[in-house]
Amino acid sequence: MQRRTFIKQAGLGSVALTTAPVATFSNNDTEYSIVELMGKSSIQLYGEGINLRKEAHDAFVAMKKAAYSAGFDIKMISSYRDFYRQESIWERKYISYTEEDGMKPIDAISKIVEYSTIPGTSRHHWGTDIDIIDGYPKVSGDVLVPSKFAEDGPFGPFKKWLDDNSEKFGFYLVYTDNYFRKGFKYEPWHFSYAPLSKPMLKQFRSKNIFKMIKNESFEGSDHFTTGFLKNYIHNNILDINPDLL
Repeated sequence: MQRRTFIKQAGLGSVALTTAPVATFSNNDTEYSIVELMGKSSIQLYGEGINLRKEAHDAFVAMKKAAYSAGFDIKMISSYRDFYRQESIWERKYISYTEEDGMKPIDAISKIVEYSTIPGTSRHHWGTDIDIIDGYPKVSGDVLVPSKFAEDGPFGPFKKWLDDNSEKFGFYLVYTDNYFRKGFKYEPWHFSYAPLSKPMLKQFRSKNIFKMIKNESFEGSDHFTTGFLKNYIHNNILDINPDLL
């Protein structure tokens, strides 16, 4: 099992940026291997408690500083996850749904992919995506709940700030609340650093994702049908915020 490489960068206090940087979408000619896109290879990650690729890390720190000035404390809930971490999340949910709740395998899989990805297909494998909340409000229970980001929810003002400002730093909401969007449910906490994730998705979708998933073996994978996988690729991987395609 390969592990990530972690590099500690300077903290928030050392960042002198006072205005939002302009996020550029220049042609990224970096080649990413399939094992890297699947979260199976070691990559350099920056920032203690941030764990992102260098460019995404720097943009996040700048956004965090701007949010702090506006009265919000961005708290990182999740960023980089390798294949094996995603596999453990998947298997824990699959076992819980099938053995503890008595769900049929296909029903358990359908339940999992409401919010969790098949191992090897997560955007969190890329070191570009983040799940964030405002650390100031006192919140009980699960913090990654859409209702808590609603206008009258504890993270409502923070969500409004993100709507107005996140794209200035290159971070775009991935799974929007567009009524016609399919796949993963609305995640108002999940943002992606587009200057890197767009070319990475372009390369990822050029691979044989269907074959890649079929070659993996983990709890429940033997119940993946051809129809399910085709729908998953079309709806869960590709039916996202069009600004990220």
